[in-house]
Amino acid sequence: MLNILLSAATVLLAGTTLAGSASSAELPKGAAHNIVLVHGAFVDQTSWQPVADILSKKGYNVTLVENPLTSLAADVDATQQALAKQDGRTVLVGHSWGGVVITQAGNDPKVSALVYVSAFAPEVGQSLAALAKAGPQTEGVKAIHPDAKGNLYIDPKLFPSAVAADLPPEIAEHLANSQLPLSLAAFEAPVSIAAWQDKPTFYVLTTKDKVIAPEAPKFFATRMKAQVTEVAGSHASLVVHAKEVAEVIEKAALAK
Repeated sequence: MLNILLSAATVLLAGTTLAGSASSAELPKGAAHNIVLVHGAFVDQTSWQPVADILSKKGYNVTLVENPLTSLAADVDATQQALAKQDGRTVLVGHSWGGVVITQAGNDPKVSALVYVSAFAPEVGQSLAALAKAGPQTEGVKAIHPDAKGNLYIDPKLFPSAVAADLPPEIAEHLANSQLPLSLAAFEAPVSIAAWQDKPTFYVLTTKDKVIAPEAPKFFATRMKAQVTEVAGSHASLVVHAKEVAEVIEKAALAK
């Protein structure tokens, strides 16, 4: 999947100049140096690679969490292990299902700010299943189905239009056919912590998202008192609009 996503990034970021490098760039005074990126369901950590490349070249220490997607506890544990390796203040970022994970894992004292990118943001006691049922049934939510083992997938025929309409069709189709399943246990697990209650919070709202209903991100952001940035992109905004997403993360790095 890495090569496919890097191909997408190359196409979509063509002409973008990325200044500096991890060894020579100087970060803004007072900025958190560490960024931990948590991916969503159905994809792996390489979905964050375009954003990670931008931030790394600017001098940030970027870590990509590899979620097993077998349970909320397992994904939170993977995130906590990544946070344990950070030296100092850290911005914790989640995409889609990753928003549930950072809500639970983000109470770590190293976490200085949270960034939700096209992400679900539950309150204590809420699960992804509860959030999905509460709002309008989007094209993306309707396309989620269990397999014989109870693991959840998005219908491959609907994945390109529902998740990644602004990716090149061949790349969206490849992602559709190489999905990583989300366990039903993860889908139904409620969070016991809402880290956004005590942390500076930012939300990247994708206006053409067909997975999360438009009303939901606005509700999440208002409830969290998050700083909102709107991007005219699909649920795959972390690839398609990597530059804009990276800019929001950089703002979060300066949050106090």
